[in-house]
Amino acid sequence: MIVIMSPGAEEEDVQQVIAKVEEAGLEVHLSRGVEHTLVGLVGDTRQLTVEELEVLPGVQRAMRIMQPFKLVSREFRVERTVVDVGGVKVGAKEPVFMAGPCAVEDRESLFETAEAVADCGAQILRGGAFKPRTSPYSFQGLGQEGLRLLAQARERTGLKIVTEVMSAGDVEMVSQVADILQVGARNMQNYSLLRAVGSADRPVLLKRGMMSSVQEWLMAAEYIVSEGNTQVILCERGIRTFEKYTRNTLDLSSIPLVKKLSHLPVVADPSHSTGRRDLVVPMAEAAIAAGADGLLVEVHPRPEQALCDGAQSLTLEGFARLVDRVGAISSAKMTVVAADDGGS
Repeated sequence: MIVIMSPGAEEEDVQQVIAKVEEAGLEVHLSRGVEHTLVGLVGDTRQLTVEELEVLPGVQRAMRIMQPFKLVSREFRVERTVVDVGGVKVGAKEPVFMAGPCAVEDRESLFETAEAVADCGAQILRGGAFKPRTSPYSFQGLGQEGLRLLAQARERTGLKIVTEVMSAGDVEMVSQVADILQVGARNMQNYSLLRAVGSADRPVLLKRGMMSSVQEWLMAAEYIVSEGNTQVILCERGIRTFEKYTRNTLDLSSIPLVKKLSHLPVVADPSHSTGRRDLVVPMAEAAIAAGADGLLVEVHPRPEQALCDGAQSLTLEGFARLVDRVGAISSAKMTVVAADDGGS
């Protein structure tokens, strides 16, 4: 259930609603928007009626949220969440580019990639210090040394860092370097990890599980937000289907769908979803056209030598082409939106 406060409601009115809710043994989640303050009720809300809440001073109306995910739903927050990553705004008008190697391999290739993607317009450097791999014999990342190299790359280029955290016990350590904590597809339903990043003071990039429904994905986000961390970015990275010509199938329909269901920003990963370098650019274009707020792209200076996912990694020149192509689509979309707004 949510309580929508009137535009002119005083802080005293908000506190009176909170006291009423807590008196009933329920938890409170506040969302302060430009025009309205929303008070979210979490728990067995049958203990309070809509009528009991609507008679309180400053309350415009109360309503029950029908979706199983409450705090991340558009019913709870009509205004879209913009995640601020040290000045880089994910969910604003311009698409955000997160680019870099699948795994941090060494200083030379990481710095070469970071400088190149920064020159092309990327704002965030991606790179795995810890890598969950299907085979225990595959390269697992450099661990803490990889985090140290990522920190040096940020100092050198100014790029923000997104990197994966694999266990609840590693959240504090990874948070010392990462500007965004990534929860990978394999860990989307690792509930202890979701609660841990929900208590962290860092934005979270939550990848959709390879066999997860949209509702399961949003319920995973609900775990994070319910712990108090509202800075969540959803990432569509492809789901497993019967198709064998691609690594996964990029579910483009999930992007506009999730943006109708949730206020959280959504980015797309055309690299993992296709597993093919030749498909990354067209799928990136399609994702932006579908409404994605940004892209998570794998880039390597010498993909044929990459220790992880070289077949889906763009070259430095390939990433430059992607930025140009996506920029053209983004500009066209903004022109159409401006024209629609002017005619309304």
